[in-house]
Amino acid sequence: MPEKDSGVVDELGRLWRSFRKSGDKDARDRLILNYAPLVKFVAGRVRSALPPSVDHADLVSYGMLGLIEAVERFDLDRDVKFETYAIPRVRGAMLDELRSLDWVPRSVRAKGRELQRVMMKLHSDLLRDPTESELAVELGCEVDEVRARLDATVAMSVVALEDLLTVSSEEGDRVSLLDTLPDLLVEQPGEAMESEVTRQALLQAIETLGERERKVIALYYFEGFTLARIGDIIGVTESRVSQIHSKSVLFLRARMAEILEAGA
Repeated sequence: MPEKDSGVVDELGRLWRSFRKSGDKDARDRLILNYAPLVKFVAGRVRSALPPSVDHADLVSYGMLGLIEAVERFDLDRDVKFETYAIPRVRGAMLDELRSLDWVPRSVRAKGRELQRVMMKLHSDLLRDPTESELAVELGCEVDEVRARLDATVAMSVVALEDLLTVSSEEGDRVSLLDTLPDLLVEQPGEAMESEVTRQALLQAIETLGERERKVIALYYFEGFTLARIGDIIGVTESRVSQIHSKSVLFLRARMAEILEAGA
């Protein structure tokens, strides 16, 4: 998102101080209005990995609840930008509402669980992330059927990783563990976090993905790229990236469960 000029920054600072000092409702409403484009940005990213039946405007309305909460709870004394603080909460509000609607059909969940089970069996046998061709052989179907299953489970996979990898912040907020991890494409020191065991399990699980799958996860979750943009980078269609993303998330979810169970 573009940088704000100094005049806008000064005005935002005045609004924040006014809201924090006296609870100025007008200042609060103007802050929410100023940061509303952030909700549209996050909705666009989340929407890009969901089926056509999910409406962008609905995601925006869900995300506004997260933005309002973020504005009301943001601590000006913390050395963090508001956008950094707000984005996981806006996305979390969208995904929480999608979960509450329970809009993934039972048959899709069943096929997703079967695919996940076969993935982990092959991983145990091969000691690596199985290919779609290997999954097809194990399932007794064609590769196109495997990809169709991945397409069908994309809705489930979008919230699956967030469900599994959510920790509580010091303020009691639910924050995605992915937002506490360093960028996988850039070497940088990791920061302390509440659940080090879960963090290490995630990193270990990601390392067992294939190179292309790791890149999709890194670009989507850490770089903030859309599926279409990722497709341009790795040279495949947006639909294909969606399938790779679904396969990776199903695998990560099961692999992390194995790692955490083994360490219990």
